[in-house]
Amino acid sequence: MKNSILVALAFLLCIACKTETKKPEPYEEDIEIRDPKNINQNKTKIRTTAEAIAYANGLKHWDNVTEIKFTFNVDKDSTHFERSWSWKPKQNKVTKITENDTITYNRTKVDSISLKTDQQFVNDKYWLLAPFNLVWDSQSFATKHYVKSIAPMSGKEMQKLTIIYNNQDGYTPGDAYDFYFEGDFMIKEWVFRRKNADDPSLVTSWEDYQEYNGIKIAKTHKKDIGDWTLYFDDIEVITQ
Repeated sequence: MKNSILVALAFLLCIACKTETKKPEPYEEDIEIRDPKNINQNKTKIRTTAEAIAYANGLKHWDNVTEIKFTFNVDKDSTHFERSWSWKPKQNKVTKITENDTITYNRTKVDSISLKTDQQFVNDKYWLLAPFNLVWDSQSFATKHYVKSIAPMSGKEMQKLTIIYNNQDGYTPGDAYDFYFEGDFMIKEWVFRRKNADDPSLVTSWEDYQEYNGIKIAKTHKKDIGDWTLYFDDIEVITQ
């Protein structure tokens, strides 16, 4: 099932507005540039750029994960929003914890009661583990890789991977994402384009990386304009 940033958009209406940002300059597509010191140290057979990003972030350790806990936070101007999650992927069991409520459900049995909670979960999990979704969702999107493109926030020349989801899968089909990265294949910036629009719906950084039992997570994402930060805390990755 496709993960998306639907809930963050619903929570902050300003995100849905067009952002005035410098458009990335496209270059001719070419072979990807890899840093052999940081990629594929364990000789994993990597066939695509999407897989290179996922494995750089620790995908090979995912099978050992029995539970992952995290709190999703958004600070905008003087407001704060948060919700916490526990996910047991081997059981497909999800628990949402807020100040007012605790809800537990199984992702194999999403019904009309748990649907809204599941939409929130896939949004927050996408922000947390988007590099892994480049492998998990690979049957649901088309990709295009650019060896040289200008990152929209820093203005630096980086590689870019564009993914465009199909019009059938997930809660918000047809969305597009542009991932900007360098030779270590760690995402530095990304652009979300709702329904594959030409103009960005949201542009943020990927920063403050930390490793949890082999899983690398960018804990902080800042918008290109305005006082807005999405971040994670209380992260715990439990392995067998």
